[in-house]
Amino acid sequence: MTNDQSSSNHRPSSVYPIRRSRGYSPFPVKLPFQVPPLLATGSELKNTFCITNGNYAFLSHHIGDMENYETLQSFEQGVEHFERLFRVKPVAIAHDMHPNYLATRYALERAERENLPTFNIQHHYAHVAACMAEHGLTEPVIGVSFDGTGYGDDGAIWGGEFLVADYKSYQRAAHLEYFPLPGGDAAIKKPARTALALLWSLGMDWDDALESVKEFCAEDQVTLRVQLEKKINTPMTSSMGRLFDAVSALAGVRQKVNYEGQAAIEFEAMADSAEAGQYVFGVESGQVGVRGVVEALVKDTVAGVPIQKISARFHNGLAESVREMVKRISGETSLRTVVLSGGVWQNLTLLRRTLSLLRKDGFEVYIHREVPTNDGGLSLGQAAIAAYRLRG
Repeated sequence: MTNDQSSSNHRPSSVYPIRRSRGYSPFPVKLPFQVPPLLATGSELKNTFCITNGNYAFLSHHIGDMENYETLQSFEQGVEHFERLFRVKPVAIAHDMHPNYLATRYALERAERENLPTFNIQHHYAHVAACMAEHGLTEPVIGVSFDGTGYGDDGAIWGGEFLVADYKSYQRAAHLEYFPLPGGDAAIKKPARTALALLWSLGMDWDDALESVKEFCAEDQVTLRVQLEKKINTPMTSSMGRLFDAVSALAGVRQKVNYEGQAAIEFEAMADSAEAGQYVFGVESGQVGVRGVVEALVKDTVAGVPIQKISARFHNGLAESVREMVKRISGETSLRTVVLSGGVWQNLTLLRRTLSLLRKDGFEVYIHREVPTNDGGLSLGQAAIAAYRLRG
């Protein structure tokens, strides 16, 4: 991947960070404009925080998943240490939109205690801004933000987003088709639940030949169907990460996981690089539809087509759908710069295929080189957006 765009900072172009570990934290990211001293508190998963000083952003080490008091304590101690180390006293705090994240609660409580203004930054917008900031981009871009979970403006769980964005604002130009997520986090831990919910939302039968259907006894199937029909704890999602979970389960890769994204990771690892076929997504104005993909994938699975071919066809089709949607948005906006951000872009099979297609079409494409594409880089985007708004 040595031909990929590199930033103006001093890291080799082949680096694609998953976490900022020793030697990278707290190595600063040079921002494209002067910023006031700020604190950005990041996200719930793979948390990092970010402080700014002058025209530099200092991202913390990897804090981890903010799901318990011990991790929150580590986060608070890290913030105190960085503020002393860099002699920064924040004049404002940026945070994620999700009201129940521990990092958000910390931001709001501290802001109230110290009488500081706060900036409520949408998750996927922050992803795009993070990649823009590390590359010094200042003009609007087409941002393709794919991940597992992020609180959306409409209260749904976003994660398959096409944004037109700069630091001032963003427009949600398109997104992955919504489908229900029964049980919320329970569905993340058991992709079979998401798989059956996806079939239900598309009006497709629960074929007994599918491993996802076999995962549930008849009684549990009835319970799940009632939950979906009555919309009991079934938030809607446009998450690309959850779509990967669902199709991985339908293809028979894994019905339960031990960590987020496990099914998708194993599904990617099986992809046959020699397979040229692809499943066709429905690229329409404002939405990427999944019916054709799911119907073809289920048909191939029941027919006994090897998972290696199924995986490759899904990845190839998804990359092509990104290309088509970006071209559509470009035609409407005249923008030719594309930013790819979010945890799904850790999938190198999808990343390489998408980069190749977009560059063949003449787009200038940027990916992360200084900070992780996952939520570990999110705080940089929050800081950049908040800084720009304070300047204005």
